Amino acid sequence: MICITNRGLCRGDFLEQIKRLAKAHPRAIILREKDLSPENYRKLAAEVLEICREEETECILHTFADIAAELGAGSIHLPLHILREMPDELKKRFRRIGASCHSVEDAIEASSLGASYITAGHVFATDCKKGLPPRGIDFLKNVCGSVDIPIYAIGGISPENIAEVRRAGASGGCVMSSAMNCNDAVDFLRKFEEADHEI
Repeated sequence: MICITNRGLCRGDFLEQIKRLAKAHPRAIILREKDLSPENYRKLAAEVLEICREEETECILHTFADIAAELGAGSIHLPLHILREMPDELKKRFRRIGASCHSVEDAIEASSLGASYITAGHVFATDCKKGLPPRGIDFLKNVCGSVDIPIYAIGGISPENIAEVRRAGASGGCVMSSAMNCNDAVDFLRKFEEADHEI
């Protein structure tokens, strides 16, 4: 599982929650704090990168590719419109580049632009996208069948549907609001692993 951050959804101390998640070793933590100024993102990213390095958990920075390169982060996650404009020289600074996609066409384009993985959604209904109908499991199957890079489903992902996500061809899922508020991160991630093994 990939955990995606959102300070606005975190009821407790944000950095303490990052520590709990990092200790539980998800596949990665994406620091997605798009409301921050570049200066404030740089400061927070330096702190989160340090926490993740101490726990040997991958931290993927989001949107601010120049800052990620400056901080020595090996991975960056980008909205597709930013990936389109990213110079090849900057791409070479990263060993892993993720892209957010919302259609088969997006996925094909992201793959052609050098993305090494994709997040696809939103698959199920989620409070983060209130009022927007989910794209559904058939959408996820179509995206997974369109490219040869790992796809991670996003939007309403839970232990109850992660097996369905994996059967659709996805490499895993992403969680945001539930990750920001779990008290026992090890148990939280274990529930996904146990459900995943039921495939």
